Amino acid sequence: MKVATVLFKEDSFVREVNADQLNFSDSDLVLGFGARALLADQKVFDQLRNKFPTSELILCSSAGEIYENEVLDDTIALTALKFSSTRIKSCQVDIIAFENSFLAGCSLIEKLDQQDLKMVLIFSDGGKVNASELVKGMNTVKKEHVLIVGGLAGDAAKFEKTLVGLNTIPVQGQIVAVGFYGHKLMVSHGSLGGWESFGLERIVTKSQSNVLYEIDGKNVLDLYKIYLGKYAEELPGSALLFPLSIKMEGLEEPIVRTILSIDETNQTMTFAGDIPQGSKVRFMKANFDRLIDAASGAALSCLEINSFTPALALLISCVGRKLILGSRIDEEVEAVGEVFGNKTILCGFYSYGEISPLVPFGDCILHNQTMTITCINEID
Repeated sequence: MKVATVLFKEDSFVREVNADQLNFSDSDLVLGFGARALLADQKVFDQLRNKFPTSELILCSSAGEIYENEVLDDTIALTALKFSSTRIKSCQVDIIAFENSFLAGCSLIEKLDQQDLKMVLIFSDGGKVNASELVKGMNTVKKEHVLIVGGLAGDAAKFEKTLVGLNTIPVQGQIVAVGFYGHKLMVSHGSLGGWESFGLERIVTKSQSNVLYEIDGKNVLDLYKIYLGKYAEELPGSALLFPLSIKMEGLEEPIVRTILSIDETNQTMTFAGDIPQGSKVRFMKANFDRLIDAASGAALSCLEINSFTPALALLISCVGRKLILGSRIDEEVEAVGEVFGNKTILCGFYSYGEISPLVPFGDCILHNQTMTITCINEID
């Protein structure tokens, strides 16, 4: 397995890491994460296609690009892979073709032959798709042994529109899957948040999908404003500092849900994932050092699940972490790099949601505010 990375900025390729001497014109798969404006530019796409003429080219807009140990903006971070024996198959669906996101998830996985299928990488529109329902659909039709990981496209901190594309200029509404086949492929995964829970555990008493109305019979917006204190005047942006920890039926560990928007008229809050009625929730707050430690923990989890040296570690972290960590954002990527060492190439992006199992090789779920890592290599 060979891995190389290339960085595109403004109008040219400005950096390259290619110790494996991978021939770009012969690569099997290229993953490109970048700024929406760049990805939507036909001239830019033509340059990318000329650089990688025969590969499966998957492009996904981001809220920040991970290249080596850095977090960048207004670039396209590209990772090219060439496998010795692993086969890949890519497919996509458009959310407008389906009644709901659950059916879109079912259809996407059904497009892949699951014989010898080891892993599926998912890159989804981050605005038009209900990712909670998407993962439910994918879990419904996947075979037990198949690992599903990935993330939702981002759009910096604008939350206007996100783009995904397979071998074409990326557009809204797309969900792309890459299936990996073969017995020599080694994979592992990890996902941790590092947030601190505080206050009492409460019950969701009124919600609909990802819209929350009441907790413990009280209006959620009023309750949130009490907890936010001085930060209440900065809503909805300040809500990124105070996500919800949620215990859902069937899951042993709580997951994190971040706030996308508030509705003062209807007194509701909309989250980046479903908040089922009857689930138990606690408020959470950020601790910079714990967020960075969690990035290390996610990397260590990968090694504990499957103890091989990754050729590539795909990092998908949340835009909320980027906004909170600010100038310290490089530290969480550097922490991952310290765990894996210099034989592992890092790539990835900041997202509007992360997709990964909670337990080793279990069903995938939607995460918010986590550092999610997927490691791959091929054995000889």
